[in-house]
Amino acid sequence: MTDQHPVSTVFTEAYRVGSWSGVIDGDDAVLDLCAGPTLDVGCGPGRMTHLLAERGAIVLGIDVVPEAIWRTRDRGAVAMLRDVFDRVPAEGRWGTVLLADGNLGIGGDPCRLLTRLRHLLAPGGLVVADVAPPGTGVRTGTVRLTAGGLTSEPFPWAVVGADAVDEVARDAGFATTTRDIGGRWVAVLEADAA
Repeated sequence: MTDQHPVSTVFTEAYRVGSWSGVIDGDDAVLDLCAGPTLDVGCGPGRMTHLLAERGAIVLGIDVVPEAIWRTRDRGAVAMLRDVFDRVPAEGRWGTVLLADGNLGIGGDPCRLLTRLRHLLAPGGLVVADVAPPGTGVRTGTVRLTAGGLTSEPFPWAVVGADAVDEVARDAGFATTTRDIGGRWVAVLEADAA
């Protein structure tokens, strides 16, 4: 990434997992952007994986947290305990990779994540990603998840704003369209022809 968007490495935040369980405003509009078989990376409790499955879509949720996989499966959706940086089923054949709820931050390096996702997508495939509001830029640091009175160990995370996603995406070989869906910012990234 170039120096156009300053990167802060000082934040530490805690996210409450429970807020990802119920439907969130704009979920349907975000899912309307998904095309073809969809890989929901960092599926959490399976909200989006389940909604896509209900639509009749071919969808697989992956997450590194066992409880997330159990919850997704309890909803009747298909999910696997898997790190996106490890081998993933159907590599090179996914129509869409979904990064809901800020999951462009997975691993703390959005460019590295997007470069990995290019290998998962079929030609012409898309990445659909929730991003932070304009003015956020790019911030990296650590986060902790809290649920049921428990808090995780800190792990690397990034926050990418609508104002910075173009540059991050371009550095990874994607063209970007950013949309405001009722105050929820979503980026649709399409891999440049290689």
